[in-house]
Amino acid sequence: MIAYIIRRILLTIPLMFGISILSFGIVHLAPGEPGALMMNPDISYEDRQAFIEDYGLNDPIHIQYIRWMGNILQGDFGDSLIQQGVPVSELIMDRLPNTLLLMVVSSLLAIMIAIPFGVWSASKPYTLTDYSVTTASFLGIATPNFWLGLVLIMFFSVQLGWFPSGGVATLNEPFSLWDRLHHLILPAFVLATADMASLTRYTRSSMMDVLDQDYIRTARAKGFKQRKVVYKHGLRNGLIPVITILGLMLPSFIGGAVVTEKIFNWPGLGLLFIDATFERDYPIIMAITMISAVLVLIGNLIADILYAVTDPRIEYGKGER
Repeated sequence: MIAYIIRRILLTIPLMFGISILSFGIVHLAPGEPGALMMNPDISYEDRQAFIEDYGLNDPIHIQYIRWMGNILQGDFGDSLIQQGVPVSELIMDRLPNTLLLMVVSSLLAIMIAIPFGVWSASKPYTLTDYSVTTASFLGIATPNFWLGLVLIMFFSVQLGWFPSGGVATLNEPFSLWDRLHHLILPAFVLATADMASLTRYTRSSMMDVLDQDYIRTARAKGFKQRKVVYKHGLRNGLIPVITILGLMLPSFIGGAVVTEKIFNWPGLGLLFIDATFERDYPIIMAITMISAVLVLIGNLIADILYAVTDPRIEYGKGER
């Protein structure tokens, strides 16, 4: 297992270089230039060219990439083009705790709701319960995050006034755990909805396959109660395919957070990324893109490790899986 993990980590090095080259090229092919969006339209041509020269934006793209990658390898993401002089790492660290809080709560919410409902649906196939859970799952998958977020804001914030419409905390108020949770409920639910629905469907499908196995029928024939058959004998094997989804949920929450954080004005990496995209702030875009790529690779590695932990039949040899 240790040798396998080391090999996987070493294989991510060329993969990360490939991702960085593609991402850097795509970002720089986007129309517009960062200098035009941040500077006063009345600024002189000389000052505009001085800005472009200072940041090396007029260099060939391969020179810009080599310089950027050299800085990345030293742990330097560069400075923001829009907020001149402010390091990108500082902006990310300021926003990262808010995104992590939103991701953790959304992940727990999705897992705590999706897996029990998926198992419940699979244990009562083709009944009203199963059809109800399936319909709710399809609605959750089909509903866009931005539309659901706006509907919840209109209903629970504007009409009922139960929850704040945005932000991470009440302005000019001392820190309060309840106030923070109050602001967190709506965006966490919106972010968790799509993954919650997908995870429910995967759990149901996996459990349906497991509950049709011979050893499950044998357990039922021995007189074991349905709850024991489902949760003790079936659940562990039924969750093995679901682990793939759980591993890949990590980066998917950052992708979903881009829209959710914008709608709820949640000051996290998603909001920082979408603002940087509109402003063509290349260093911020590339930094968050690379962080997302790392999370994808970590998610896949965690999923593989959890496979072995959950199913002892899976072994990682020296040369093959």
